[in-house]
This record gives sequence, C-alpha cells and structure tokens, in this order.
Amino acid sequence: MPIIKSAKKKLKQDKRRTAINKPYRSKMREAVKKTREGKNQQALKEAYQALDKAAKKHVIHKKKASRLKSRLAKLVKTAKKATKKPEVKAKTKAKK
Repeated sequence: MPIIKSAKKKLKQDKRRTAINKPYRSKMREAVKKTREGKNQQALKEAYQALDKAAKKHVIHKKKASRLKSRLAKLVKTAKKATKKPEVKAKTKAKK
C-alpha cells in the first residue's frame, strides 16, 4: 500500500479509471472475438463500433484500433472468398 499522499491519490485515480474503462475494454474484446469466430459483416460492424469507441475514450491507442480493424476486415474478406463458390463456365466447342 502507498504511504506517500500523492501515491495514495494516484491509487484512487487508477482504480476509478480502471472501473470506467472496463466496460469499453470488455465490449471491445468480446466484439473482436465474435468477429474472429463468426467472420461475417454484422460482427465486423459491431467490432468497428467497439474499437472506435474504445479509441475515442483513450482506452486503447487509435493506431491499435486501426490495426485491429484492418486485420479483422482482411480476415472477413478472405473468409468470404473461401465460402464463395467458384463460377463454372460452360465449355463451348470451337467450330473448325
């Protein structure tokens, strides 16, 4: 436990800030986890919102939010390509 007055104050501030930031952080982590599991557009949209809000509130750095959004978008895009059925073109016989 802190002994110095300023250290006591700092401890109180840290506890308060931790309590305020916790919902934003948990919502963000949950949204990112859902996007990685689900790999769909709706989950990606929710993750974007949660990441933007966490960055706005200074829970995470804005560049970290940007990096995570980029990686999630890339993940969803590749998952979408993998599930898409390749188009089969009808073969035509060439006349000679």
